[in-house]
Amino acid sequence: MTSDDLCYLGLVEVGRRIRARQLSSVEVTRALLQRIAQVDVSLRSYATVTAELALVAAAEADREIGRGEGRGPLHGVPIAVKDLCHTKGVVTAAGMTIYKDFVPERDATVVSRLKAAGAVLVGKLQLTDGAFSAHHPSVKPPVNPWSAAHWTGVSSSGSGVATAAGLCYASLGTDTLGSIRFPSTMNGITGLKPTWGRVSRAGVFALAESMDHVGPMARSAADTAAMLGAIAGADPEDPTAVQDPVADYLADIDGGVRAIRIGIDRKLIAAGADEDMVRVTEEACAVFARLGAELRDVVFPSPDQIVQDAVRLCAVEAAVAHESTFPARESEYGPVLRAWILSSTRWSSFRMYM
Repeated sequence: MTSDDLCYLGLVEVGRRIRARQLSSVEVTRALLQRIAQVDVSLRSYATVTAELALVAAAEADREIGRGEGRGPLHGVPIAVKDLCHTKGVVTAAGMTIYKDFVPERDATVVSRLKAAGAVLVGKLQLTDGAFSAHHPSVKPPVNPWSAAHWTGVSSSGSGVATAAGLCYASLGTDTLGSIRFPSTMNGITGLKPTWGRVSRAGVFALAESMDHVGPMARSAADTAAMLGAIAGADPEDPTAVQDPVADYLADIDGGVRAIRIGIDRKLIAAGADEDMVRVTEEACAVFARLGAELRDVVFPSPDQIVQDAVRLCAVEAAVAHESTFPARESEYGPVLRAWILSSTRWSSFRMYM
């Protein structure tokens, strides 16, 4: 097996081989770090590579597995997280120059849970300015690994690129208005925006508190399920985190879709998508129907007003989230994020918050 073949194994598969001691975590981590050094020079998906810390964690994972102390499907597997998640002892810049020297004293809950699951953190992934829609002018944006001419998606651009390019086995992204879904689509991977509150946001820089989600990005549904199982759950540090027990998503992955109801608004899709997308959607519906799912025609409300309201609310909440640095350090913000926060003062809801 070549190094590239190893780096493109699925998370669940490489984890199985590490636990079976067919591979060592150190061996896998070294291969991945080597690939990052070779490939990411042009793709620019990583904000920070934590090579030394990763190798220490990998060696510890190998020792634990050797003692029969398995921690589950992520044990010994190298992953990376969006540089929006606080990481103890590692610069966490949120895509901004303001925080270029910020080193958290503790991990975000999602980071601590990945570590508790035995995952090996190889680095922090690049994102847009404050997780909004454009990269800070000081940042060279990540490059789509399939075509430099194509969009990477935002704001979890580095997460999408690194996962697609075999530079980590899975990653964390965040999604407020599409920031897991866009880069997952554009880079050809699987991303999941969980139900709000299913995953704790404690220790993650906020964009809009009532709309932010943290979720997994991987190269398959099974790998995404394994990641979600590790990070989901109640958290005393986040009062909005859902208290319900966490299902075994990976164990349930082969449960099928029989009797699951799927709603589809064909008129809405036809009005807003090109012919290829409509065709692919219909083909997907046919597959679900053959597998036993129940497809129902539904009518969604017009998305125009929903999008308009969401953008306004997000701008107002972003102004609140940045209150400690904006407008005091307004000149250090990128022009797109700066203009967007300033736009919030037009809405009556801004006065309610402030």
